[in-house]
Amino acid sequence: MNKKHRILSTLFLFILSLLPVIAQCKLTNTAFTSGENIEYDLYFDMGLLKARAGKGSLQIMDANYRGENAYKTVMLLNTSGIAGNLYTVNDTLTSYIDHNLRPLLFTKESYEGKDYSIERQSFTYKGNEISIRAFRTRNNIARFDEVVTTDQCTYDYLSVISYVRNLDYSNMKIGDKLYIRFISGRKPVDMYVNFKGTSSLKANDGKTYNVINISLTIQDDAFTNPKESIKASLTNDKNRLPVVIDTSLKIGSVRAVMRGVSGARH
Repeated sequence: MNKKHRILSTLFLFILSLLPVIAQCKLTNTAFTSGENIEYDLYFDMGLLKARAGKGSLQIMDANYRGENAYKTVMLLNTSGIAGNLYTVNDTLTSYIDHNLRPLLFTKESYEGKDYSIERQSFTYKGNEISIRAFRTRNNIARFDEVVTTDQCTYDYLSVISYVRNLDYSNMKIGDKLYIRFISGRKPVDMYVNFKGTSSLKANDGKTYNVINISLTIQDDAFTNPKESIKASLTNDKNRLPVVIDTSLKIGSVRAVMRGVSGARH
């Protein structure tokens, strides 16, 4: 290859590296399948109050979204007892993702405290551009209804769980991180998936699991600790079951601990 061809090849590769490639958003799902159901015990930490707070679940099923085969994930969070009396949470989060694990639709119907809110984020892919229509009402008053566009892979509260379950952590070292985008309300924000090593962890089903520990850095003021907005421990096997999920919020923190699972893929 002569010097002119080498320069042109180098320039071509440089230009390609600058172009957003939506194909990079595609992942092969090896961790879960339709019919998986994980049950959780919830715990609140609100400073002086540290108590068992209720129950939650994470379910995955086959679905059809606008004529496209998809996975539907539903997360339920319900408080009870002393913590539930002090701060009520009754949330239903629903996510549709395609078989490449790209988000298609996210909805959240939420009763928290005295507030009732509905949130919706729908994703449209066209070439190298992603359009996200973001909508929210609170107490039957519209807060926003906007369309945002981005050329980067962007995930919502629920689809990001499917994403991190299918990442390859085998060659990662403590401190390594991966960058993605996260949609918070109506704005895309920076997110990093941080690898924090492996350990053993006992779940509420009485079993001890070898787990992969990660944290999510979400650059959004909805979280009190952006560096560790969400922490999760995933089984260090093909299922990558979320054994523990810790979420840091303005009111304190919520911990979900697995107490049972059925329908796992492996």
